[in-house]
Amino acid sequence: MAEPSPAPRTAHPYYMHDAIYAQPGALRLVTRGQGDAIEAAAARLREMDHVLFTGIGTSWHAALVGELLFALAGRLGQRACAVHSFELASYWPEPAARTGVIGMSHRGTNRYTLEALARAKASGGIAVAITGKSTDGSAGADWTFRTVDQERSGAHTISYTAALALLATLAATVGGDSDIPRELDAIPDMLALLLGQESWEELAARYGDRRCYWFVGGGPNTATAWEAALKMSEASHAMAAGFNCEQFLHGAWAALEREDAVFLVAPPGPSHERCLAVARVAKEIGVPLIALAREDDREIASLAAETIAIPEVNELLSPILTVVPLQLFIYHTAIRRGVNPDTTRSDEPAYGRARAGLSL
Repeated sequence: MAEPSPAPRTAHPYYMHDAIYAQPGALRLVTRGQGDAIEAAAARLREMDHVLFTGIGTSWHAALVGELLFALAGRLGQRACAVHSFELASYWPEPAARTGVIGMSHRGTNRYTLEALARAKASGGIAVAITGKSTDGSAGADWTFRTVDQERSGAHTISYTAALALLATLAATVGGDSDIPRELDAIPDMLALLLGQESWEELAARYGDRRCYWFVGGGPNTATAWEAALKMSEASHAMAAGFNCEQFLHGAWAALEREDAVFLVAPPGPSHERCLAVARVAKEIGVPLIALAREDDREIASLAAETIAIPEVNELLSPILTVVPLQLFIYHTAIRRGVNPDTTRSDEPAYGRARAGLSL
């Protein structure tokens, strides 16, 4: 007999709050009991001519991080490629033989991701699914890796970071990288420290009423910027845009207004110099900049209205950390705006009708 769905929460703490704070514990456990399957999947993926990473929404952002993890830590180079699963299923040709597809879907039901996995198998390749617990929509995959229990909030937070941790573990196994697993082991403690680092309510009080929110990052944190913009729309119902740092510098900044806020994800790495250019643009125009950067990053701090200190971490793994302060800001901004961050606005009649008419 199926358990009844939990009642919606109507005040803080909403389910999104619980999920955010459960992330350190979830990351400590996410690979438990899956080690043998990870080894077996990695051995087959290593043999593939191409490995495609696919998903939609938050899962698409995980796919983008996965692409770089496998290209670098997995040592696949240009054999690793992220493709949006709607595009992969609707526009791309049938995959060649010896193609592996790694598909992310929190609920295991996204039709385009499932179709992409099925096409890989039909062409003689392999299919790997990363999904939440208590799903069976990926039953046709060669391997299915489980993240966390299904989230009660529509704003997926814990399932995103858990998927990133699984991707990092799988990439390190493919590439024989011994540093990544050790660095992953340290992340839950870093994350627990980060969760208590700031007064997130006060940050939302200072910046929770801006005209538009711009999230900017580079490298693996391009996905962080896109994920934060999506969450800002889903959970806070605010106007938001996510950009790669170089793309932002190629004209998007012209739409900035002083009533906006720019969130810049700028850990050390190849994109740091261009993130610094973003910070200078925001400073010159007079838009408040909230920077996620290393504590000793004086260049960024001198240009920022606020700096959220990020621990020293491998840039490839940094999206697991950098997204969490943004989740918290978005959550408390939703509270300040008087909206329920769990429902994707489907508790309002017109939006509920719109959602009911969607097939996702």
